[in-house]
Amino acid sequence: MRRMFYYMERDFRRWLRGRVNVVSTLILPAAWLIFVGLALPIRFTDNYLDFIAPGILVLTMLGASFQGGALLMFDKILGYLQKFLAMPAPRESILFGKILFITLRGLIQTTVILVIAILLGAHFLDPVLLLAIYTVLFIFGILLSSLMTTVALKLEDHDSYAAINAMISMPLFFTSSALMPYDQMPDWLAALARLNPVSYAIDAIRDLQAGIFPAATFLGLLVGAILVLLMSVTVFRRATV
Repeated sequence: MRRMFYYMERDFRRWLRGRVNVVSTLILPAAWLIFVGLALPIRFTDNYLDFIAPGILVLTMLGASFQGGALLMFDKILGYLQKFLAMPAPRESILFGKILFITLRGLIQTTVILVIAILLGAHFLDPVLLLAIYTVLFIFGILLSSLMTTVALKLEDHDSYAAINAMISMPLFFTSSALMPYDQMPDWLAALARLNPVSYAIDAIRDLQAGIFPAATFLGLLVGAILVLLMSVTVFRRATV
């Protein structure tokens, strides 16, 4: 655990030194909240900001996780990964430190977006609700960051990773329940949205908003995160032999 936190601290130091990256990752989610959540006329709900805010929180975690896989890619290209593997620390501590950093960075970014949403009028002031939302986002972050570090391990250059990122990140968001409920979608889109893991996280937060504990959705996200994490560990071991 201690070695894992050292690797995580290294990535946090590098991230905080790049101030442009810290700010730029918040622009898109904040713009969605302001220009879509407040300005778009919607008929199916009285408060579209409350409806769209869970989707924007998940979008923020989605973006943080998909960008996070590039960190491992750069370590591979620049030779840092090979140097870390030569150290006496367990190999898995490198991977776990990277996944934990990506997830916690995403939680920091979602906190900023959450504060903006509350200032704009979204209703997220219940402490129990906030704790449950962070739990959902943490599990979802572990799932996505494990997936993207696995993708980074299988690719050989940053351009390929950027292409994969662009190809699946926005389609995942737009084929989810982030912008409208299932009954307002075309049938084909609703079918895709119900299978989309992004929708699971969004629907879980919306259920929590309504005072419902989404046990089945929560369990599904947890099982998915564990399975993807185990897959990532297996791929990492094979890639670093």
